[in-house]
Amino acid sequence: AASGSALPGHLATEWMDTFGDNLYNFYGSTEVAMASVASPKDMRAAPGTAGTVPLGTVVKILDERGEPLPTGQTGRIFVANAMSFEGYTSGEDKERLGSLVSSGDVGHFDEHGRLFVDGRDDDMIISGGENLFPREVEDLIARHDDVEEAAVIGVSDPEWGQRLRAFVVLKPGAKLDDSAVKAYVKERLASYKVPRDVMFIDALPRNATGKVLKKELER
Repeated sequence: AASGSALPGHLATEWMDTFGDNLYNFYGSTEVAMASVASPKDMRAAPGTAGTVPLGTVVKILDERGEPLPTGQTGRIFVANAMSFEGYTSGEDKERLGSLVSSGDVGHFDEHGRLFVDGRDDDMIISGGENLFPREVEDLIARHDDVEEAAVIGVSDPEWGQRLRAFVVLKPGAKLDDSAVKAYVKERLASYKVPRDVMFIDALPRNATGKVLKKELER
């Protein structure tokens, strides 16, 4: 199967619990080709990981100046291999640093060399001077036993610049309020990553391929 968005960690776990450890998660794009591969063992150990970098590929996490970032720190993902594209037919191109091509995503490596994609370059939310990426919070909320799925966006805030707003779809018969969702996130992530707003809805808006339409949630 192919998808235009990342595989949530909880969904990978649910698949393997149901059908066995036969799931592999490939991360890449038309522009950079394959950047990493997550085996069932990787996803059991670290749900949500995009896996490790295969032989013949180089992946770097770089800051805004193009300098490498240390393990665990989020930055721009750049990829080099023999399969990356040569540019668009329009003459435009992705940002390049030598042989490295920007994936357009941001992410980090853990101490085991596993890559995590934290979001798109333009997904980043700045709230009170802190850089936030919705996917980490989305995946966490979606792992709650009472939650079917979740989406998180940034909205304008007069005091903080932006704040996180979570949209939550509950499982049938489940009962959960906004305070419980916030407490769940606060117990597991830094306090500045706790959504200030929690909205409960019947279903997330999606396009024909199943991708969540966050623009619809911003209205």
